[in-house]
Amino acid sequence: MKKVITKDSQKFLEKYLNNASPTGFELAGQKLWLEYITPFIDSYFTDNYGSVVGVINPEAEYKVVIEAHADEISYFVHYITPEGFIYLRRNGGSDHMIAPSKRVNIHTDKGIVKAVFGWPAIHMRAEKEETPSLKNIFLDCGCSTKDEVLELGIHVGCVITYEDEFMVLNKNRYVGRALDNRMGGFMIAEVARLLKENKVKLPFGLYIVNAVQEEVGLRGAEMIAEKIKPNVAIVTDVCHCTQSPMVNKIEQGDLHSGKGPVLTVGPAVHNNLLKQIQTVADKNKIPFQRAAASRATGTDTDAFAYSNDGVPSALISLPLRYMHTTVEMCRKEDVENAILLIYESLKSIKGGQDFRYMK
Repeated sequence: MKKVITKDSQKFLEKYLNNASPTGFELAGQKLWLEYITPFIDSYFTDNYGSVVGVINPEAEYKVVIEAHADEISYFVHYITPEGFIYLRRNGGSDHMIAPSKRVNIHTDKGIVKAVFGWPAIHMRAEKEETPSLKNIFLDCGCSTKDEVLELGIHVGCVITYEDEFMVLNKNRYVGRALDNRMGGFMIAEVARLLKENKVKLPFGLYIVNAVQEEVGLRGAEMIAEKIKPNVAIVTDVCHCTQSPMVNKIEQGDLHSGKGPVLTVGPAVHNNLLKQIQTVADKNKIPFQRAAASRATGTDTDAFAYSNDGVPSALISLPLRYMHTTVEMCRKEDVENAILLIYESLKSIKGGQDFRYMK
């Protein structure tokens, strides 16, 4: 396999992943991403809610999108007790089971306030232990009263993210929070870099989309699809690696971290576009896996596919362990192969190509 990720691009990846980008508050992450891709694009634009689009060949009539989503799961401050403890509401699919003993950042107008998820000591728990839930997990920011909490700048609606940072395990495992799906944002940025460095001239306009608010219902993709009105969309996101303990392969499928990106079959995925991507993978000896979606993919693919008059769309996913935890894990070679597959797939698309089943 060709080496794709450089030292400089991995430095960007670490910086990008360590930055907080909660749903609805993606601005700081979007600025980092745009700064990185600016040398590789001709122009860019944003929409009202913060999706960012880098464009190559903006004058072209035929439009192809490659897309990822920029937001990460988080919590909101919901209720502050008289004693200064903080109860929460989810912002996206945050996992309450992992919360006890985690360190967090509370984002306020005065800056970051540190806090921890408290939990009763093992010595004090009943024989039949209570499991974590949104009804009982709470934050402790070192205050004794509600007024002390308020003085720190914390109020109902402040957003909360985990503190955990990026690391590399065994040289080829990327680990951290929010690999779902800023790893996708990294991959499409690397595609733009490869196109620029290899002086590839595309016969269409390429719209490199880092969309907001996927974690709360694909909202950013819905909005930006209407704005761009693309002819084709290739979306990248994450899926589950099902090889770790406690995972039922009959329910979740048989997908391996390390065996390549995953191509999904499903109603929202356009069969002709999918076949073309599979052909590209075979021709370039890029390994890939297959997955089946029942009704919806649950990704921004659905938003693009059913937008406008219907947009031929495909989904290229990165196998991920421990999704929606602070130790999401993927393989470096899967990331590189996903980048190459998107890159080579773009080179295979002809300007004005018609993907319709019946013409």
